[in-house]
Amino acid sequence: MTEQWIQPSSRLAGLSSAIFTEMNRRKRAVEASGTHVIDLGIGSPDHPPAPFIMDALARAVQNPANYGYPTSEGSLRFRTTAAKWYKHRFDVELDPEHEVLSLMGSQDGLAHLAQGFIDHGDVVLVPDPGYPIYFASVSLAGGEIYPLPLKEENGFLPDYTQIPAEIRRRAKLMVLNYPNNPIAAVADREFFVKTVAFARENNIIVAHDQAYSELAFDGYRPPSFLETAGAKDVGVEFNSLSKSFNMAGCRVGYIVGNREVIRPLAVIKSNIDYGIFLAVQEAAIVAMEHDIEHPGDNGNAARYRERRDTLLDGLAEAGWSIPKPKATMFVWARVPQGWTSETFAFTLLEKTGVVVIPGSAFGEQGEGYVRIALVQPPDVLRDVVQRVKESGIFSQ
Repeated sequence: MTEQWIQPSSRLAGLSSAIFTEMNRRKRAVEASGTHVIDLGIGSPDHPPAPFIMDALARAVQNPANYGYPTSEGSLRFRTTAAKWYKHRFDVELDPEHEVLSLMGSQDGLAHLAQGFIDHGDVVLVPDPGYPIYFASVSLAGGEIYPLPLKEENGFLPDYTQIPAEIRRRAKLMVLNYPNNPIAAVADREFFVKTVAFARENNIIVAHDQAYSELAFDGYRPPSFLETAGAKDVGVEFNSLSKSFNMAGCRVGYIVGNREVIRPLAVIKSNIDYGIFLAVQEAAIVAMEHDIEHPGDNGNAARYRERRDTLLDGLAEAGWSIPKPKATMFVWARVPQGWTSETFAFTLLEKTGVVVIPGSAFGEQGEGYVRIALVQPPDVLRDVVQRVKESGIFSQ
């Protein structure tokens, strides 16, 4: 029996995984009934890194010099290579010494950044729908969340004119994410120009999560927030090798941009970890260097585009018409009229054995949608389409 005096921090009340837990419970129940479940829930890459990246990691693991404590900020060689990659990809100049900080995946930095700036009563502007760590980081820092509604009629971009003056006055930090998880929306350069102007006018730090910058289709090339004039004066950007190079399990990413924003995060990390295993940093360096010399050579974008087309063209034939996203490994799909996000996701799992995530898991504005992860090969996605057709859900 749990001792009554053992009470977790009240800040944990702001962390919610209830829907994800419930989907896992229902998934196990469906599997126990004998149905083969196809999981399109979690966005974890199903391909390994390119062989030359794994070879580089294997060699680095065999180097005895890589087994000492790394530095929490990352090796200078790693930071220099990240700066070179940013220059190559976005034409953004970065000082590796002060404007690049290594992270154990971008979620590491996103989880801790608010702690470097937010005091009790401070407001953080967070996209709704949004990746759960955005909300969790504010709760753990003791801050107040102000959701930025991302609505379909606005192209899933926040409308800064609708933020009350009192909130703008109290806000210290704003989180953005394009290409977006969960809604797979994209932002253009004009939006980032408006963002810089808004941040400067209201003295708000911008933290832009760009983990999906290399998963884009149909000729679209996502811009960096830092490409915008004045962006480095007001903010930072997160990037990761998890999705771009299929290195999710390696936990390697970085934050770039304003040195005064990066410095408090560096202080926090110097107190809680010793940084990324040097062998992983060596593999990441090889991945970025190869991409500079052979852009897009890993074929990831083409792979996800094929999956997107296979799934959405097939679902359209089944009666479920979903707009094709320009980027990310996700599809944001409106559920049929008369369903909630949860009841649709639960019913889809029970009738077809296919797991998707209710949009309500990502915030109030996610109600009425589900997120589908393109983490299965085309033949499996064709099976998904067939199951949906046979379920009769869209013929009711």
